[in-house]
Amino acid sequence: MSGGASSATLAAPPGATSAAPPGGPRAEAPAASRTDAALRARIHALREGLEHGLIGCTGLVERLLIGLLTGGHLLIEGAPGLAKTRAVKRLSDGLDGSFARIQCTPDLMPADLTGTTVWRQDSGSFEFLPGPLFHSLILVDEVNRAPPKVQSALLESMAEGQITVSGHTHPLPDPFMVVATQNPIEHAGTFPLPEAQLDRFLLHVVVDMPDEASERRILDLVEGELNHHAEAMPVRLTVEEILAAREAALKTYVSPALKDYLVRLVAGTRSDAAAPDLRAAIEHPASPRGTLALMVAGKARAYLHGRDHVIPEDVADLAVDALSHRIGLTWRAAAEGRTARGIIEGLVQRVRAL
Repeated sequence: MSGGASSATLAAPPGATSAAPPGGPRAEAPAASRTDAALRARIHALREGLEHGLIGCTGLVERLLIGLLTGGHLLIEGAPGLAKTRAVKRLSDGLDGSFARIQCTPDLMPADLTGTTVWRQDSGSFEFLPGPLFHSLILVDEVNRAPPKVQSALLESMAEGQITVSGHTHPLPDPFMVVATQNPIEHAGTFPLPEAQLDRFLLHVVVDMPDEASERRILDLVEGELNHHAEAMPVRLTVEEILAAREAALKTYVSPALKDYLVRLVAGTRSDAAAPDLRAAIEHPASPRGTLALMVAGKARAYLHGRDHVIPEDVADLAVDALSHRIGLTWRAAAEGRTARGIIEGLVQRVRAL
């Protein structure tokens, strides 16, 4: 950080006071505080339930909850068998909102997602039959197998919270969250997502292979589920609770110094001020939407960690997932084997050192 500012200076809200000393007078917590504490406890129980059924996926679980708390959409990338679909289905088990799963194939049509208008002969009128997008949580499996027309229909729903069919616009439910998955090891019969659609995802999460200890625990978990029923989620959040938690998370304080850090970090993809060698590898830099995405994601992460203010670690932890899919590399950088995630990792290290 520049200027020698400490994490406390960057993060602490103005007027913050220390806790009362042990044994000192304690005022009874107001009703609003008790309500917030109860809501945080239920969010924490949801997180624990997800992590219990998803061994070694702590980062993925946190990012799913960040999407839930911000109303953002997630793109999860990983090889087959890494519990991408399982993670989203388990999240749906902890929510009261409706859930739909869409398996993408090259012959999928936009109406398979949005729904269609049909003629009702008995009433002599047209009737709109909603498709699977009219649910609160949508799992779009192998999204890069969907043809461009389908991806375009999905783009409107993600960007605008609505879909248009036969000239009529239909609002989607609130909350509305899309979690798309894609397989990075197969390219035949796939349609790479256009940059404009990638930018609509709040986070692009890459799931890695588990280590040996985690895989051993996965064996025990799955064996137990085969012999018995899978353990139910400990809580089931209502729509009202989700919206209340989202409102509370988005009120998390971001200090002016931390906003400056956010701007410097994203501006590093556009100018040579922070890291000219890294900037030379970027052909298409991140737009202000990347700055906004990183800020709201940082707020949600702070809320999940029980804080009322964002700290630099929130930004550093999420920067790669929030920015890497928003930049495009030069041909030379791609030919040299450099990756967008590696570029953003290097940029985070450089900007934090300023």
